[in-house]
Amino acid sequence: MISLKKKKKRLKVFIFFVVLLLTFSLAFYGYSKISPKLEIKSANNIELYDKNDELFFQGNGSNAWVNLDDISINLKNATLSTEDKNFYKHFGFDIPRILKSLWINITSGETKQGASTITQQYVKNLFLDFDKTWERKYKEMWLTLNMEAHYKKDEILEGYLNTINYGHGMYGVENAADYYFNKKAKDLTLAESTMLAGIPKSPSNYSPLINPEIAKKRQKMILEGMVRNKFITKDKMEEALKEELKLIGKKSTSKLSTVMYYHDAVINELEKINSIPKSFLDTGGLKIYTNYDEKAQTSLEESVNKNLNNNKNIQTSGIMMNPNNGEILALIGGRDYTKSEYNRAISSKRQIGSTMKPLLYYAALENGFTSSTSFTSEETTFTFSNNKTYSPKNAGEIYGHIPISLATAISYSDNIYAIKTHMFLGEETLVNFAKRLGITSKLEEVPSLPLGTNEVGLYELTAAYAAFANNGYKTTPHIINKIEDMDGNVLYTYKEEKELILNPSLTFILSELLTTTYDKTFIDYNYPTVLNIAPKLSGKYAIKSGTTDTDSWTIGYNPDIITTIWCGYDDNTNISSSEYSYTKNIWADATEAYLNNQEKKWYKIPSNVVGVLVEPISGKEATATSKKKKILYYLKGTEPSTDQIIFDEIDIKN
Repeated sequence: MISLKKKKKRLKVFIFFVVLLLTFSLAFYGYSKISPKLEIKSANNIELYDKNDELFFQGNGSNAWVNLDDISINLKNATLSTEDKNFYKHFGFDIPRILKSLWINITSGETKQGASTITQQYVKNLFLDFDKTWERKYKEMWLTLNMEAHYKKDEILEGYLNTINYGHGMYGVENAADYYFNKKAKDLTLAESTMLAGIPKSPSNYSPLINPEIAKKRQKMILEGMVRNKFITKDKMEEALKEELKLIGKKSTSKLSTVMYYHDAVINELEKINSIPKSFLDTGGLKIYTNYDEKAQTSLEESVNKNLNNNKNIQTSGIMMNPNNGEILALIGGRDYTKSEYNRAISSKRQIGSTMKPLLYYAALENGFTSSTSFTSEETTFTFSNNKTYSPKNAGEIYGHIPISLATAISYSDNIYAIKTHMFLGEETLVNFAKRLGITSKLEEVPSLPLGTNEVGLYELTAAYAAFANNGYKTTPHIINKIEDMDGNVLYTYKEEKELILNPSLTFILSELLTTTYDKTFIDYNYPTVLNIAPKLSGKYAIKSGTTDTDSWTIGYNPDIITTIWCGYDDNTNISSSEYSYTKNIWADATEAYLNNQEKKWYKIPSNVVGVLVEPISGKEATATSKKKKILYYLKGTEPSTDQIIFDEIDIKN
């Protein structure tokens, strides 16, 4: 029980807030009348242009704005009844409702009720982020009163219905009606309207495609509210509840939904550009010129759909980028935006497996290794200080029990060779080199680092490989090239800053070594790791795959394109052996489709590099009696002989 003294104290607090609220509301409303009018149709409006300056997305979350007269009266009434039944009676703030919720919250000592109006919600959607500072509350009050002072109620309701989130990437009532019911907004029935009206409060929970039972309960609650608020009769409610809804869950035109992950990546990058206002209030909308390439995006998404068609649960992300300038041509953050808006391409970090090894091997080439440098592939236990041991294993526990060349180690992704190289160079070498390539994720100086046990983001890994693909230059992956306001004034232009950080001769050698991963010449006691996609490849590529228990990666490039693909489960469920091939096939199909009808380029041999015919497995110079021969590349003066040094027999003791 609350004491009489506490009740009196809370009543005083309540009266104080009432007086304060009324005073400020009247003052601000009067000032709003003489203040400049907000441009609500252009506010937060975005136009996205592709690499050819063609418009491919338009709207503030919606590309289909419909007049209020073209929206079903059922949906309008359902929204008003649910969100703001006094909408046409207040001036932006529902004072009786505020006082009621304020009294309940004060007397209970908890925040149990809110009183946000449609105008307030519309303001939040257009102009405000979602922090809870007093500054934001002040802006919300000011913008709400300004909107009410300058716009008719019908204009505000129209804007609200055209911009709210109905889930599955559908913003605005016209998009939602099309997606859920394959209808125009004006043709929605009472049952359909009340189902839609229930979604915006929590799109991920109240979508009838995700939680049909919960959505049905929400629909019933809305219908009951419409009866109480005298929008419909009880008979109409019963009819609506009995109506069987035919849910579609697909847009009649798919262009917008196929690029929503790319769209979200644009917004993510936009938010990091300090010269652009955090809200678009001062700009009245933006024209954003991007690197979006429809052919690349189509190639990527069709490849994902083709190869993951039989697996409903596994997720994916991918990037296609020009390695020469960092332009991201295509991006997917998941396999289906309408089912999961989480963008794994920009927000997720995962263990990268053996895709870390090429970074190690470039560092090894810098430190005197060659394509023929040999370690023995065999079970090995490494002993460290304090008698700590580490016993890595090869995939399938397959070992040659013979000295193998660096070329073979890359072809088979031999873990023993990688750890021996890592320990030979010193554990700090790989960490420092990764930082040089622009990897900012935390990497630990541990023996297992070359096996990709640390987590790295898709952007970081792609940027690191881009330096191999462009002959040694550090580039920044980016989507946005230029931003203008709606009057054509340039607000931002991307400035390319290329820095030579690698030796072009060594990047050439490494790129050649990465072609061994699908080269049948290396079939011996083991098989090249991506040999299964060799029949799909019409050109020459540098490719590396990587796997952990929970993650699968394939990344590859030529001089014109670099493609990175990840697959795995969001809850870190282990990947089965049959699922490891997904990324390889997605990579091959997407890259080949994009480069279809284009010349497949490769790198020119640097003047200080020489090709030598060798035995591929051992790396020794080939002789007339050699059964297999392969041209590998070396800096002049480091060519192999028939008598190769085997590093671990001399320098590493186990």
